[in-house]
Amino acid sequence: MTIETIADAKRSIAIAGNIGVGKSTLVEFLSTTYGIAPFYEPSEDNPYLPDFYKDMKRWAYHSQIYFLGHKFRIHQELDRMPGVVVLDRTIFEDAEIFATALHDMKQIDDRDWLSYCSFYKSILNAIRPPDLMIYLRCSMRTLRKRIRLRGREMEKDVPLSYLKRLDRLYEQWIASYNLSDKLILDTDNLDYIHDLVHRLDVMEKIEAVLPEDIVRPARQR
Repeated sequence: MTIETIADAKRSIAIAGNIGVGKSTLVEFLSTTYGIAPFYEPSEDNPYLPDFYKDMKRWAYHSQIYFLGHKFRIHQELDRMPGVVVLDRTIFEDAEIFATALHDMKQIDDRDWLSYCSFYKSILNAIRPPDLMIYLRCSMRTLRKRIRLRGREMEKDVPLSYLKRLDRLYEQWIASYNLSDKLILDTDNLDYIHDLVHRLDVMEKIEAVLPEDIVRPARQR
């Protein structure tokens, strides 16, 4: 297979959304339904996170630079893979949402922010955007309920004000996102894992923007 053929065959889907909105669940669903290779966010691997949660101002920049570099390596790996892949959270969210929130909260100073933005812009020139961006949204009430139910230790004390700040940034970002096709799913009352009607509805919306060579084999299985 030539390099050109690999590039033509390669496609990527990205799942974006706030903490606890259900990104990993959708990644698993797409992977199982369409035979797509999944890539999950490796946040637990960040060695700065324990220090960051103890002293955000001191360690925010270090933590975000680690996330940015690590996510850059993931995107590079995805760019080299043939076939179809689906990614749980993107490098765009690292910068446009989480790092921006910390800068707005004065946890990252202006000098470090300029360095971070310069690095981020260089990365954007070195990676290809996803072919499809799927953005998940839900209410704060649903979001907090899902966070409690999944019981991750580092998330249990996340302030409501912080979640609301992230939500505002997410909505601003997705409204202006134009690097690829995008699909927005409201997930408050969506249960595509257990409800057949919901599942078929989600599949119909996703398949409307997926190429036929992905959809047809999945429908035939």
